[in-house]
Amino acid sequence: MKVKLGAINPPLYDPAMADETHPNARPPLLLFPGLLCDARLWRDQLEELSATIRCVVADCTQDDTLDGMVRRALSTMPNRFAVAGLSMGGYAALALMRLAPQRVTGLCLMDSSARPDTPEQARRRRGLMALVVRGSRFKGVTPRLLPLLLHPDRLGDQAMCEEVIAMADRVGQAAYLRQQAAIVARPDSRPDLARIAVPTLVAVGAGDQLTPPDLAAEIAARIPGANLEVVDGAGHLLPMERPGETTSLLHKWLDATLLGNFAGNAES
Repeated sequence: MKVKLGAINPPLYDPAMADETHPNARPPLLLFPGLLCDARLWRDQLEELSATIRCVVADCTQDDTLDGMVRRALSTMPNRFAVAGLSMGGYAALALMRLAPQRVTGLCLMDSSARPDTPEQARRRRGLMALVVRGSRFKGVTPRLLPLLLHPDRLGDQAMCEEVIAMADRVGQAAYLRQQAAIVARPDSRPDLARIAVPTLVAVGAGDQLTPPDLAAEIAARIPGANLEVVDGAGHLLPMERPGETTSLLHKWLDATLLGNFAGNAES
């Protein structure tokens, strides 16, 4: 089942609402990037959303636990805010919902999973970490890995491929090891999903090979009132691959956080 977000009319956007001193200011948006990603992941969304809401990209490079990433991010945020995360960033967003759910006005999970690593995934992840620790040259994202991250239609976009590789280079080896340690130790978040009580958007690229749509559907089915959006022509990096569609989804979800619910209609 695909769930579409309903349009809200009239729109709730007023540029003054990005100023948190304004009496009608809307809560800011905290964005968690994925493994080997930085603020470039959210560039197109930041350019548009920042006109009406303060956006903060979390630093996920300094800590080797999800809780550490979350606490660092919480120290930069006001009492109430919305949170969105992609892949590893989704794991961090779910950790935030365990640590400080009372501070969250809305939750968005993109190209992510509520499951822990399987034993085989954990072994493979630890093996990659061990290779780097033993002195193998850190390669970040190589052209060979791009088909796991991007939809086939995007692999011919040389500029995008170069930007994905450049993100990984900027994050670097030390942060990669910390991020992988945080990911491999993540808990099973599925038992927590039913307790989430804020407007929730779950979005995924239809061609995501790393966290495919069935994992997004599992999350959406367990969070009361959650909306699921499967975006065609995208793989694992939805905000970069389909920036316009992603920004539109975030706009509607953020409006829903102000209303306290979604106006979506289920579509078979």
